[in-house]
Parts: sequence; structure tokens; C-alpha cells
Amino acid sequence: MVAHVLTVAPIGFEGALVEVESDTKKGLPAIQIVGMGTKSIDEAKERVRSAIANSLLEFPARKITINLAPAELVKDGAHFDLPIALAILVSSGQLRQSEVDNTVFAGELALDGTLRPIKGTINIAEATRKAGINKLIVPTVNAEQACLIKGIEVVGVGSLKELFLHLKREQVLPMVTAITPQNSRHRSPSHLIDDIYGQEQAKRALVVAAAGRHNILLSGPPGAGKTMLAKTLTGLLPDLTADEQIAVTKLHSIAGEIDGEIINERPFRAPHHTTSQIAIIGGGARPKPGEISLAHLGVLFLDEIPEYPRSVLEALRQPLEDKKIAISRAGGRMLYPADFMLVATMNPCPCGYLGDPTKECICSQTQILTYQKRLSGPMMDRIDLVINVSRVPNDILLETRERQNKQHNLGLNQIENARKAQTERYKSSTIYNGSLGSSQVHKLLKLHPEAKQLLNTAGERLGLSARSYFKIIKVAQTIADIELAPAITKAHIAEALQYRRQTT
Repeated sequence: MVAHVLTVAPIGFEGALVEVESDTKKGLPAIQIVGMGTKSIDEAKERVRSAIANSLLEFPARKITINLAPAELVKDGAHFDLPIALAILVSSGQLRQSEVDNTVFAGELALDGTLRPIKGTINIAEATRKAGINKLIVPTVNAEQACLIKGIEVVGVGSLKELFLHLKREQVLPMVTAITPQNSRHRSPSHLIDDIYGQEQAKRALVVAAAGRHNILLSGPPGAGKTMLAKTLTGLLPDLTADEQIAVTKLHSIAGEIDGEIINERPFRAPHHTTSQIAIIGGGARPKPGEISLAHLGVLFLDEIPEYPRSVLEALRQPLEDKKIAISRAGGRMLYPADFMLVATMNPCPCGYLGDPTKECICSQTQILTYQKRLSGPMMDRIDLVINVSRVPNDILLETRERQNKQHNLGLNQIENARKAQTERYKSSTIYNGSLGSSQVHKLLKLHPEAKQLLNTAGERLGLSARSYFKIIKVAQTIADIELAPAITKAHIAEALQYRRQTT
């Protein structure tokens, strides 16, 4: 007989249902796997053979043909081990077809028959629910992660033998209960605004950036506190919602960065400037999410941004606008979300001391211009706030002060005010001022006549592009939301204009 066992092939950010067929015939004992499987699937033959034998089950001494349907879909991943093993057990008569029907199986087999963690568990669970199947069996380590998807029954198993007894109803395994997503706010963030001495304008800009999800660039000499300021940002952002936890966990699972864990804190990704374009944007021979997707709903931190290759920075332009990245390869097109906040730092010149009151800059004018031009105009146009950070006097650094977290708590309250105002205005908890399009700015944001006149005057004198013009309005709206103002005033535009000045 031909056996049929269901599994799922993760394809990009989605998943496709795959039917594993097994047929046994008389002939020399051998296994042949067809259906566009990669090397990891071809190697499953030896893993499955040893796992079945070491689980005290019988591996049929016959010619076995395994087909992965649909045949035109490329399949990759060691999680096909388990459905292949079950298909062989069904076709050899050790299991009945009815015992594996209406269930999706996924798991990597060790040689002794135990199940190892797999990647893309949430893709598999979502595809299972979408196909109308309500039962999923995965390795025990991945069961909790699969439970994030509602509407399906999840069973976690530790070995092939354990699963065999479960299907035979000799040792029934319990269904894993759905968990309640954890809240990360009870954990004190490692970096607080109050830990930073001075830098009042930069702290204010961080609050504005966090409130409206705006990109920010911090420019200043070495040791001014730029990196520390950037690291406080995740502590200012609100907790991940249940749906956001699923999206972030899903991306990190696809990338193979986690096994069965659930991510409940906003990601903070800080790739080194030597990181390749593929590693940051995503892709490769087997396309995987890059740093911009792993920073989804969190922060992408580029320290000393001019040191990154020009090609990498230019590749960020489209994701910064569209909040997603499309990776096209010969094998297909993958679409990954990339809704991140860009936080970047830079020195004003190669030596870092241009404009410093205590240390003289040793760079020539040509060196300074060459260094600053590493950031193209279109890239700078996509940064909402540009802040010059100066060094804090050393005598202030040794001041003793009581840590009461007043500034940090005030910032959290202001950000919460802005979040509520945006949710009420846009009728959505996922839309922020920083992500508005020009048509939405026209339709939803209100400017006082004086504010509009100031903005138009500044636009003419500064030669603002259309994108910069609208970004000033969006930043001003965030400032108004922080202050619970019903409309954008002249003062809000004036403050937003301060944040558009160039580093030169």
C-alpha cells in the first residue's frame, strides 16, 4: 500500500502543506527520495533507518520509494525525518493509515530515535491551521512555541518510540496547553535614561523617537555616550503584544537562532560594520531573514554608520520605506517583514573631534567631507532625527546622585500618552506617526496656520525634499502627542526642525 503522511515546508515567512508518500516493493533493500528535496532531506535516509531500528521497530528489507508532493516545490530541512519514518512504518504495516490521518508531523530524528528541535515551528503551525487540520505533533522542545498559534491541538513528543506508542493508544501523550504570552515590563531594563549624565536634548530626542517610531542618528565625538543612549531605546519601547511576539519569535525560529523559546522582549540587533550585505538584508543560497528582519518590531543599531559599506547602507533604503524586504532567487521569491527602528551613530569626522571644545581636530577639510559623504543624501533623507551629542565634562561624571529613575519613568509616561493618542487617531495599535504615508499626513494630521507658515518658510530656506517636509510634520505630530496637544503648533514644528539639521 501507499502511505500518506502530512508535514509542512516553511517557505519564507509562510508555509506550504507537503504530503509524504511511501511505497514499498520487492527488490534490493534501498530508499529513494524524490520530490525536489535538498541534501538535508537526502541524508534523512540514514537517520531514519537507524532511528527506526533503534526504536525497536522493524525497518522493511524492501525497495522503498518516498515522494514529497507537490513535486515542483523545493523542500529543505531535517524536520522531514519524522514524517518520512512514519510513512515507512505505515507502508510496511506497522502503523495503520487511519492512525496518522488528519495530523501534521515534523521533527528531526537522532540515530537513537529521539527527536531534536526544528526550525520554523510557527510556520508549520500556521500552515496546519490554514489547511483546516487541527492536530500537530512536534518535538517536545518546540511544542510551547507551536502553542502560540490558536485553533490547533499540539502534542510534544520526545522520541519515535514514544510517538509510536501514542499512535497505537498504548501510551497517550497529553496535549500541550496554550500558554499566556509573558510581559517583559516587570524586568528592569539594563540601560535607563537616568544612567546617562547630561545630554538632555539627546534624551528628549530618544523619547520622541520611541513615541513615534522614528529613525534617529546620533553624531558626536568618541566617549560622548552615543552607544549608551542607543541602548536605552528598547527599555523605552512598549511591550510586545501577543501577535508581535508570534511575529518576532517566528522570524528568529526561521533563522535558526532559537529552538523552542518564545521571544517576549523587543529585539536589539547590532551587526558589526564588517557584516556582509546578505547577512544584513537577508538571502543566501537558502534564503534566510537578515538582521533587518531579525530587528522587526525592535531596534537595528548601526554603530559608526559611515564605516559600513556604501552598498549595505543603500540596500537599507527600500526596507526603511516599505517595512519589508523581498528576496528574489532562482528558487522563488521570499518576503520577510522588516519594520524596525534605525538607530545610528557617527563621529563628525575621521578623528572624531571636529567641533570639540577641548581637543583639536586633526582632519583636513577634504577628509571631513569625504567621511560625511559616506552617508548619501537619500539615506539621510530617511532619518527623522539628527542629534549632535557633545562630550560631558569629566567632573560631572563623578557626581554622586540617587537613582530614582525619574527621567526614565517620565519618558515612559510621555511615550504611553503618545501611543494612546496614535491608537485613537489611527484606530489601530500597530500604526505610528513614523510609518505614515504622505496621503495619510494630509488626511489625518492637523496643523495650525502659524505652524504651516513656519514649515513652508523653513522648507524654502533649507531646501527640504518632499520626504523631509513630511517627516518634519510626523515628528511634530509625535511631539504634540507627547504633550497631549489636539493639533500641531508652531512650537512643535520648531522643535522638529531642530532635529532635521545636518551633521555638517
